[in-house]
Amino acid sequence: QVQLVESGGGLVQAGGSLRLSCVASGRTSWIYAMGWFRQAPGKEREFVASITWSGGSSYYADSTKARFTISRDYAKNTVYLQMNSLKPEDTADYYCAARPYSTSSNSDEYYYWGQGTQVTVSS
Repeated sequence: QVQLVESGGGLVQAGGSLRLSCVASGRTSWIYAMGWFRQAPGKEREFVASITWSGGSSYYADSTKARFTISRDYAKNTVYLQMNSLKPEDTADYYCAARPYSTSSNSDEYYYWGQGTQVTVSS
């Protein structure tokens, strides 16, 4: 089992920044890739970014690649999502997820999920 706990969400004005954290515990040796997803009210969950647990490769959605950065601290079992130049359309619940295979943008391919952290961007 892998447990994931997100933190760092909050209320920020448009143009501001937030850094989300996701701490993994349990069988972390099982993890090969981590992903961040988000879900806005009334919308489907969408891919934001992913990274291999080794940190060698990262991937982004087109809507976030110029503004968001995913990274990981292997020693702390933590994956981060640095979000800059935030827009009101970034408002959503943000979730981290883990899988034992290569990165994917498909949420159905992730096995473990955190409880989510809410991000609200005011205009």
